[in-house]
Amino acid sequence: MNARYWTLAKRPPPPWPDEATFALKEASVPAPGPGQALTRTIYVSLDPYQWGYKRRGEELEGAPCHARTVSQVVESRIEGIAAGDLVFNTNGWAEFGLMGEGVPRPSYMIPRKLNPVRGKISHAVGVLGMLGLTAYAGMALQCEPRPGETAVVSAASGGVGQIAGQIARLKGCRVVGIAGHEEKCRFVVEELGFDACILRLSSSFAHDLRAACPDGIDIYFENVGGMVFDAVLPLFNPGARMTVCGLIAHYGDAPGEDARGHHRSRAEGRDVRVQNLSVGTYVADWHDAFLAEMAPWVASGEVRYREYIREGFEVIPAAFSEMLRGENFGKTLVRVAPDPTLT
Repeated sequence: MNARYWTLAKRPPPPWPDEATFALKEASVPAPGPGQALTRTIYVSLDPYQWGYKRRGEELEGAPCHARTVSQVVESRIEGIAAGDLVFNTNGWAEFGLMGEGVPRPSYMIPRKLNPVRGKISHAVGVLGMLGLTAYAGMALQCEPRPGETAVVSAASGGVGQIAGQIARLKGCRVVGIAGHEEKCRFVVEELGFDACILRLSSSFAHDLRAACPDGIDIYFENVGGMVFDAVLPLFNPGARMTVCGLIAHYGDAPGEDARGHHRSRAEGRDVRVQNLSVGTYVADWHDAFLAEMAPWVASGEVRYREYIREGFEVIPAAFSEMLRGENFGKTLVRVAPDPTLT
């Protein structure tokens, strides 16, 4: 039996993906070897970091595009994993994939069995997975929020931003979001409980941000860069903390341009402590502590979480481009096979 997968059609890829960037291909469904399991993809997680991953050439040529996934086991030769089990793994933009011994994956993205009784299985690539840990590591661990401080989060309605801002709120901060559409700003304030949200496309954006932060900015969770960072920079208080999770405005920069270094030097010039955020460095020591704090918040409704789910394997490239352009609303997923927990 053959199965489909999406791969890069252009190497190197263009600054931003277009309709010719990805190619749809087919290959035989692999048989699992010793210590492996064959899985069928249910949810594909689409995240901004994946574009940098592709542009840096970190995917094998001709291989499925990288992505975190939620899948169901079809056949297993792994002890403790059986057909029908639901798992977090890294099948990527593919209908089927192997997990287990000898299967390439980022070292910190460890496949694991999921328990649907504990919540939506899609949350394994979202609020209770690497995405949630990213927000937790950047906000709670790197920025160390304190009651009464002002925290600003860019891309505040996105997958990471919505969680990071709510963590700051739960830690006692005044939280100001930045988002690209008025509907997103309303969601951030009315549903997520931010104190304010500023429309970044407004002609008065910099003035509006200053008005929303009368006591300056103590914490900045950076997801965007560009003109958003330019407006934040003069508002930093001495001793402020900034985590650089992403710089989506710069993902189309020419190879060799160091946007992170440029942002760091400008912020440090204003006595700001700047840290780049790489979630892989926190998995081993903080994953359990993160879940112990985040899972009760989600269960109680103290942390709310919005998913943006597209349907169908064919729409993955289009959904990915939408997400990079900010046309999504929440954490972007594509459901490529039925979710057995919803039937």
